[in-house]
Amino acid sequence: MSSEWEPVIGLEVHCQLATKTKIFCSCPVETGSDPNTNVCPVCLGLPGALPVLSRDAVELAIQGALALNCEVQPASVFARKNYFYPDLPKGYQISQYDKPYALRGWLDIGGKRIGITRIHMEDDAGKSQHDGFRDSDRYTYVDLNRSGTPLIEIVSEPDVRSADEAVAYMTAVKQALEFAGVSLCDMEKGHLRCDANVSVRRKGEERFGTRTETKNVNSFRFLKQAIEYEIERQIGVLESGGRIVQETRLFDANSGETFSMRSKEDAHDYRYFPEPDLVPLRIGEKWLRAVSSAMPEMPQARRARFRSQYGLSEYDVDVLTATRDTADYFERAATAAGDAKAAANWVMGDLAAALKEAGKEIGACPVPAENLGALVRLIASGELSGKLAKEIFPKMFATGGAPAEIMEREGLKQISDAGAIEKIIDGIIAANPKQVEQFRGGKSTVLGFFTGQVMKATKGQANPGVVNALLAEKLK
Repeated sequence: MSSEWEPVIGLEVHCQLATKTKIFCSCPVETGSDPNTNVCPVCLGLPGALPVLSRDAVELAIQGALALNCEVQPASVFARKNYFYPDLPKGYQISQYDKPYALRGWLDIGGKRIGITRIHMEDDAGKSQHDGFRDSDRYTYVDLNRSGTPLIEIVSEPDVRSADEAVAYMTAVKQALEFAGVSLCDMEKGHLRCDANVSVRRKGEERFGTRTETKNVNSFRFLKQAIEYEIERQIGVLESGGRIVQETRLFDANSGETFSMRSKEDAHDYRYFPEPDLVPLRIGEKWLRAVSSAMPEMPQARRARFRSQYGLSEYDVDVLTATRDTADYFERAATAAGDAKAAANWVMGDLAAALKEAGKEIGACPVPAENLGALVRLIASGELSGKLAKEIFPKMFATGGAPAEIMEREGLKQISDAGAIEKIIDGIIAANPKQVEQFRGGKSTVLGFFTGQVMKATKGQANPGVVNALLAEKLK
């Protein structure tokens, strides 16, 4: 990017709420069902069908607002956003316009505060599938299972100044919503999507440039690529004497480029008006306090507590609070282990590697956190060496078994009995007089030979501390 230009970026994040039913009817929200089976007259948009607002959706929306430091409004109004598309059977989307339920929030990323203008609730449209062919003619298939799925849209201030900052902000939004239990935030399933509004201006200018909106970016990598491409494209247009057209664009993941989809609509193009079938939403102080009191610990507070309570480094804290599942798992393991740092090392090391190789998330980890903590305790007590623990851990991961059971069954218990180890050492010293003379002649590296012989004789089960102490005594 040319040093003469500055990008100005705002993000609109669409988040699917983790409800079991849709926002205005009792149809289930689930993936994998046959097309057009999770539908009813309300989400099909049939004449005379009336919406009823889900209390669960509202409470999750409130939690999302609190997690993003927004001010929840005591009264908000639903509106009809009118546009035509085949997967929008009502001919309008029920959203919120001039009176959303949450305003004026923020998130801090890397020492910088990104403002959040508003959050509003809305229902999702259905899904159009354009890749069906029959008799050489192209068809579009419409599945309305997703129609009516509850969403919140989080609109940021234009405070972001780079693609990396946009990814950091999006990551922080995702983390906050996951920790609060607002959404599963599975981007592959469309639970979290992002529209990026991008413009550029010469450095030092206060006036914003003309922006474009790149729609429905569904991964952090694609968000970074789409924004970087759009910044460079706009700079190229302006430097060649052209002008930027306000429009909606799409990102092509294969080419890494954005392309024009349609001219950008303004609010008046949607002919917003209050939804006549829904009364204003009123969130009283009592309801707000009840939802707020049930909120879990948020990422920033949890990071601070991990540093103070467990004495962990900044790096460790960042890794262990990357997701709520990881943070919860670590705390259970640390409690069972009695040694937070050792538990953290196992969670970030062997466990993370095993999960990655198996293609599993920590929420589906086959090793209970309490079992990992028990493994750490066995090492601390001297019943297991670190080497033996690393032999036992893969068996724990494969079977879900407790470490003590595997240790006994496999005969992997560490040998710490000084008398038993001394007999083995005496035999090895007697069998290797040449190496004994070398050691006594000043060749201290020979100690490693004897240690290796003892460990070989005990199949790696001798306590290394006891072995080294006895060897030093015997050889001298």
